[in-house]
Amino acid sequence: MLDSLTTSLDTIYSFLEAAFGPLGPLYAAVAFVFLLLALAAPFALRRPADPIDKLVLDGGGAPTPNAPVEKVPQSNGLKLRHEGQSGLAALAPYLEPQDQKEFSAIRLKLTRAGYRSRSAVSSFYFLRVALGVGLLGAGLIFYLITKGEANDPMKMALYVVVPGLIGYMGPNYWVTRRLQERQEEITQGFPDALDLMLVCVEAGQSLDQAILRVATEIRVGYPTLAEEFEIVANEIRAGKDRVTVLRDMAERCGVSDVSSFVTVLIQSASFGTSIASALRVYGSEMRDKRVMRAEEKANVLPTKLTLGTMLFTVPPLLIILVGPSVYEIITTLGG
Repeated sequence: MLDSLTTSLDTIYSFLEAAFGPLGPLYAAVAFVFLLLALAAPFALRRPADPIDKLVLDGGGAPTPNAPVEKVPQSNGLKLRHEGQSGLAALAPYLEPQDQKEFSAIRLKLTRAGYRSRSAVSSFYFLRVALGVGLLGAGLIFYLITKGEANDPMKMALYVVVPGLIGYMGPNYWVTRRLQERQEEITQGFPDALDLMLVCVEAGQSLDQAILRVATEIRVGYPTLAEEFEIVANEIRAGKDRVTVLRDMAERCGVSDVSSFVTVLIQSASFGTSIASALRVYGSEMRDKRVMRAEEKANVLPTKLTLGTMLFTVPPLLIILVGPSVYEIITTLGG
């Protein structure tokens, strides 16, 4: 029996090599792994029925006060967060990190990038897995179509592994770039927003009204900063503590200027000083910092131009000047 099994495996191996080349068994193994994943996915993602839903369907109604209380097993915050969800949220236990610290870090990063929905973390990890596997499979198919007669493992790794890595790292790169763009926009527009807020406060408006007015006025030029101020205004109107709201804004933005601004407002409210005076002094400092940042970029520009000149001007110039002499020497030596 063992001999017959060995003969069968050798036959299958020879058939795969004859049909797909020397890497045929590898292709078959990859296809078999994907098939197993597709078959196991429905069983792995199946969620057990909720006992409360089963009770309602059976018509039992609510439990009576004298009924024995069943002990609920202890579960961490991650399991409680995913109970009673459907769709992509049902995949969250398999996509999101189980470490609470890691989950909070990626949640904060997505929030600073502008993705504030409840399923943002699940969508982020789902895109990483989907793009990674999808581009990996696309690269494998492209290699099988265009390989010709040669079967080069390095070429296969280049066509298959590189697209998979790009698909897996692409969402992280996109979120990082979007986070940097939002922070840069907030940094650029914050001095103008402070000047407008100072005008509103000195005109007799309260700080809450000034924040809402600033959010309305700067929406065209700085939509990201306007969105943050609007969130602050809505949370304050909803009854949330102003200090907590301002600190949440500083954490959402992740910009040092906003954090310093929040600290100034909190200290001004604590010591009873004038908010207009604090805004005037801090707004002047923000304008000076913006000028300093512009001067820093201007001072770095000559160095960048020098590098570009050396890379794109000197080599063509050397070719034009030295090229004819080199060609003449080679021709002379060859003759």
